[in-house]
Amino acid sequence: MKAPGGSGGAGGNGGDAGSGGAAGDAGAGATGGVGGASGAGTSGGAGGGSDAPVDAGGDGDGDGDGDAAVGSGVSLEGGRLSVGGEPFFIRGVCWNPVPKGGTHPADLDFSGFVEDDAALMRAAGINVVRTYDTITDVAVLDALLAQGIYVLNMVYAWGGDEPSVVDARVNAVKDHPAILMWVLGNEWNYNGLYVGMSHADSLAALNEAAARILAIDDTHPIVTVYGEIPSSETVEAMPLIDVWGINAYRGLSFGNLFDQFTAVSDKPMFLAEYGADAYDANQDAVNVAAQAEATEALTQELIDHGAAAGSDGPCLGGTIFEWADEWWKDGDGSANAQEPGGIAPGGGPYPDQTFNEEWWGVVDIDRNPRPAYEALKSLYTDP
Repeated sequence: MKAPGGSGGAGGNGGDAGSGGAAGDAGAGATGGVGGASGAGTSGGAGGGSDAPVDAGGDGDGDGDGDAAVGSGVSLEGGRLSVGGEPFFIRGVCWNPVPKGGTHPADLDFSGFVEDDAALMRAAGINVVRTYDTITDVAVLDALLAQGIYVLNMVYAWGGDEPSVVDARVNAVKDHPAILMWVLGNEWNYNGLYVGMSHADSLAALNEAAARILAIDDTHPIVTVYGEIPSSETVEAMPLIDVWGINAYRGLSFGNLFDQFTAVSDKPMFLAEYGADAYDANQDAVNVAAQAEATEALTQELIDHGAAAGSDGPCLGGTIFEWADEWWKDGDGSANAQEPGGIAPGGGPYPDQTFNEEWWGVVDIDRNPRPAYEALKSLYTDP
């Protein structure tokens, strides 16, 4: 079964159950994610939910002529996502382009990589990128949209910022037709918004950020990304969240993940991180075949549980972790070399349950496609 049509860890804190680990994108850290020093939380309130249909409007191809092609509007109704009036399934990748020898966030380079990356993504049928930092460069959004690619735009991930930072970030690009949804947090139940906040303080900061977004822009859904399945209490405490992104690494199958999610929420979800790295700690060697096997099996499961017309599945799709290798991730190594270091927190990616942080790309750092890229292409582009 191919992708539906359309345009184109360890358990968490706060009593939330989960399995597997997390390959969070802010660097290697403690089991299940990135640790950090404790930090003070920020109080925030949440109003009523944003249940009304959202419609971004906008020009189809970015040329200003008002046609109804790519980017002509986003809507989320009845747990189904559509763009331009057509059902939309997220065929996505996590995109965090850092050059060889660079580190994150200092050397993050959306503009330097977007032309080549977007063309290669389009060739594989990829239609969404999820970021770990905010894209406010309109030229980058234009380049993505020209290839039919939308953005799950991170606007609040680091608890060292006040939630009010979302105001400028959202205002900068809220009218751009490449924007699909706004994203808040990345597996924040593991990392405390990367500053070690408590679960309660993280939740309060995210609720304030969500409320601020809704006051500025009620035309795009709001996402939060969680490590594994949240508790029903956490879901209920975040009424402004329209879509839940789930980071999950459970080997060669998601198991009962979809049933677990529907037991705690009736909102739609997507796999915000999933997949396998290309280094096999069992063999102490590169294993691109195993990565491709996991990519194919897991992506097919997403498709099978897709929230498409005629389906009662909760899943809007997925953004595989990740697009390209990041050589800076092994803190014991050099950003100028690719090291095999990793952590094995229990549960985790196929086949070795080890997070080899510098080997997750479906393309390598020089943008040479791996078999995992071909596996995605086969599922996303073959008739």
